[in-house]
Amino acid sequence: MADTVLYEVSDGLATITLNRPEAMNALNTETKVALRDAVRSAATDDAVRAVLLTAAGERAFCVGQDLKEHIGLLAADRETGAGRTMSTVREHYNPIVRALAEAPKPVVAAVNGVAAGAGFGFALAADYRIVADTASFNTSFAGVALTADSGISWTLPRVVGPGRAADLLLFPRSIGAQEAYELGIAGRVVPAADLRGEAEQTARALAQGPTVAYAAIKESVAYGLTHPLSETLEKEDELQSRAGSSEDHAIAVRAFVEKEKPRYLGR
Repeated sequence: MADTVLYEVSDGLATITLNRPEAMNALNTETKVALRDAVRSAATDDAVRAVLLTAAGERAFCVGQDLKEHIGLLAADRETGAGRTMSTVREHYNPIVRALAEAPKPVVAAVNGVAAGAGFGFALAADYRIVADTASFNTSFAGVALTADSGISWTLPRVVGPGRAADLLLFPRSIGAQEAYELGIAGRVVPAADLRGEAEQTARALAQGPTVAYAAIKESVAYGLTHPLSETLEKEDELQSRAGSSEDHAIAVRAFVEKEKPRYLGR
């Protein structure tokens, strides 16, 4: 793993930290490759039961594409005609977003500062966002004559509604933490000094929870957004059968009857 992305697994929690604070955690190629590999590892590792996505520094969660590197890549494309620069969407952004959104375990994003462009997209791909009161969000794409990527055209309308999503994409602006909470982008807003502790506590609680049920909840919500009621009810039946046959369900029922706190195994 590159130094630009830190990866640690402890007690079922994978913590992924963007680590370019001097560049506001902008996404150069090295960082994108490392982040893609980290989120894929976390998503597929059975020892990982929850993921915390965060960033080093105080100014930024992630400001999106590293435009200094991007300028050089565009110039090289013009000279060679290769047209490789924008392949980063397919090679990096798409796999990162899919791994976060489709991971069979909960993903928490701790947004410590500016989340712009793909940084905003990665935060939206998480299941729950805890946001510092000093943080902000910006779609940014139209400001550099680009369209949405990093899943924002899918996630943002589902969070804020299609009309508001169009507004935020066509007229990019900074969205403060309180407005982000009112729009549903932020699940919780906390003082900046408390962010890391609050986020870790939340993610660790999820890492000790009923992992099979959490995976089913994620799958059912995503399915229900794109399918009619009748098909969604069938999917709920399928997923409830899966959750109901898990060891954790038996543990939970027994603990409830015995008035004890369940100790889940994640299976």
